Amino acid sequence: MARPSSTTYISSSIAADIPHLSNSIHLQECNKALYLPPSICSVWDRSLLLKKMGRRFLHQLLLAALALCFAPVRPDDWLPATATFYGGADGSDTMGGACGYGNLYDQGYGINNAALSTALFNDGASCGQCYVIICDSSKSGWCRPGPGHWVAVSATNFCPPNWSYPDGGWCAPPKPHFDMSQPAWENIGIYTAGIIPVLYQRVKCWRDGGVRFTIGGFNYFELVLVTNVAGSGSIQSMAVKGTSTDWIPMSRNWGANWQCLAGLAGQGLSFALTSTGGQSIVFQDVVPAWWQFGQTFNTYKNFDY
Repeated sequence: MARPSSTTYISSSIAADIPHLSNSIHLQECNKALYLPPSICSVWDRSLLLKKMGRRFLHQLLLAALALCFAPVRPDDWLPATATFYGGADGSDTMGGACGYGNLYDQGYGINNAALSTALFNDGASCGQCYVIICDSSKSGWCRPGPGHWVAVSATNFCPPNWSYPDGGWCAPPKPHFDMSQPAWENIGIYTAGIIPVLYQRVKCWRDGGVRFTIGGFNYFELVLVTNVAGSGSIQSMAVKGTSTDWIPMSRNWGANWQCLAGLAGQGLSFALTSTGGQSIVFQDVVPAWWQFGQTFNTYKNFDY
């Protein structure tokens, strides 16, 4: 995803007039400053907004502004969903999860995370993907008041159906639903609501550093956890090559864990990954021959899409 050729960082004076953005100029997940073209930056004057714009127009303006912040976000591509929250006020209970990331801080995903419903989770293929979410103020009075409230989250967990309800609850197929960390959710919704209608788009993920590989398993079973994936955020296919083997296709075991049934202990390892965005990267000799199960290896490469 390319940035606009000319960008203007929001000044502190302008940011002060945008609720929530004044405290969140840098995305928790992306570690990138929010940028807007001058034509949009000049619009963000709260007194002017409050005097001349109604709620519906503000809602549309926010969609347009976010479209300029996150390619390939486009104003007409927002999709409807619902959102709840879990994990406590500090989000500590969102650690772990069905993607297998474990400590989300250590793995580069942070507190802005979400569990996806069946329709979005795609049996783990969506692990690591990034979404921009706003509360749909045209359908709810429980959105945080004022313009500029949005949040970017990473998919780190699965929200299963609850079949104690006749319809399976909010996370049953085919419903699109985000069960977000409470801190992330409270960027866009009022706590007492519990659930809000939202609009969302999938966007490019920004990560610090390169892709990481954690080698699990035992003997003739390698289970490789792939983390800190930028670009599309998720992996479509993967293969491994030992110093004494040809390329061996790997398959998804669960979440972001990929498996291989081969005796690779004592060999240096290379990985070939293709992202769900279609970009392929070979990580040549990233694991030395002296590797042990349980070790994590960092790289200097990452995905653009």
